[in-house]
Amino acid sequence: MATRLNPYLNFKGNAREAMTFYQSVFAGELTMSTFDEFQAAQDPADAEKIMHGQLETEGGLMLMGADIPTGMEYTEGDTFSVSLSGEDEEELRGYWDKLSGSGTVTVPMERAPWGDSFGMCKDQYGVAWLVNINGS
Repeated sequence: MATRLNPYLNFKGNAREAMTFYQSVFAGELTMSTFDEFQAAQDPADAEKIMHGQLETEGGLMLMGADIPTGMEYTEGDTFSVSLSGEDEEELRGYWDKLSGSGTVTVPMERAPWGDSFGMCKDQYGVAWLVNINGS
């Protein structure tokens, strides 16, 4: 699988509704997982919120989204990030090192509950990045 670059949208409790709407617009396969499914709900109110939603169309469009959990800041208009994902660990770690090196790491690159290596950072220009290395 080639490395993919796609938008990642954040929502304040209505990710399921929003991602279902985008599926009605673009068609494709929509998958969604809750915080509870990954034992990642630190607040019981977050259990059924969407931890990760992914819409992939036959034409190759990819849109991801999630609810912001309780305790994380949500600022309308600042509700997106850019996701890099794939299997080439050397390539993706190289991107991670460069993006996070002059920026701020918000989630360290480490093994995630779904089995991949995952990290989040903001680069020196304030752009939020998510990097996921499949199966590493």
